[in-house]
Amino acid sequence: MTFPLVQPGTEGLDLVLPPEPAWPYLQELLQAYFQLTEPWWSPHSLVRVLAGERIITTEQWQWLAALLQQQQLVLTTVQSTVRATAVAAAMAGLSVEQNSLDTAPAIYASPPLYVVQPVRSGIEIRHHGTVVVVGDVNPGGCIVADGDILVWGRLRGVAHAGANGDNRRLIMALEMAATQLRIGDRVARMPDQPAFYPEVACVQGDEIHLRPARDFGRTALGGVF
Repeated sequence: MTFPLVQPGTEGLDLVLPPEPAWPYLQELLQAYFQLTEPWWSPHSLVRVLAGERIITTEQWQWLAALLQQQQLVLTTVQSTVRATAVAAAMAGLSVEQNSLDTAPAIYASPPLYVVQPVRSGIEIRHHGTVVVVGDVNPGGCIVADGDILVWGRLRGVAHAGANGDNRRLIMALEMAATQLRIGDRVARMPDQPAFYPEVACVQGDEIHLRPARDFGRTALGGVF
C-alpha cells in the first residue's frame, strides 16, 4: 500500500496522496502520518497537494486544509487529473493545476472546467481546456487556460487564454475590467473605463481587441463562438 508523503516541492512542499484507500481510511493515514513524523519543514510553509486520479469533494478539501493548518502548513494549490476534484478544490478556494491524463497537446481532449463561484484574490486556476467561471474574477485572481475563458460576471483580475501559444482563443466577460488580458503571446492594453455590456477579447493582427459581444461573429475554427 502507498502512504501519504510530504516532500520538498518547487515552491514549498508537495503532499502526495495515494490513489487507493477510501477517504475515511486516508484520513486516518494522514492523521497518523503527522502524529508520527517529526516536523522538518518551516512553519507556514506552502503546500501543493498532488491528488492524481483521486476524487476529492469540497468538504474533504476543507478538512485537509484544516489538518495542515494544525501542522502550521498552508494548503494553497491542488494538482489533479480529475475535473470533479479540480472543481471541488476551486470551490474550496484553492488554486488548481489540472493535468490531462492524455499528454497530447490538443485542448479538445480536455473538457471545460466550470468554476461555480467567484475567484477570489490570490487564487490561480490553470486548465488545459476552456475555463467557465460563473461569478466574478476579483482583483488578484488569475485564470490561465489553453482554451477560451468565459466569465459570467465581472472580470477584474488576470485572464490568459491560449496559454499554450494559441492566438485564436477568446476571452468573454459580462463586464471586462481586467487588470491584464493575455491571449497566446499577446497582451492587451485595457481602456481606462470598462464598458457596461458584455465584451469579447480576440486577437486581430498583432493586437488584442475588445468587441461588444452582441456584434461579435467568428468564422475561424475553434473557440466558443
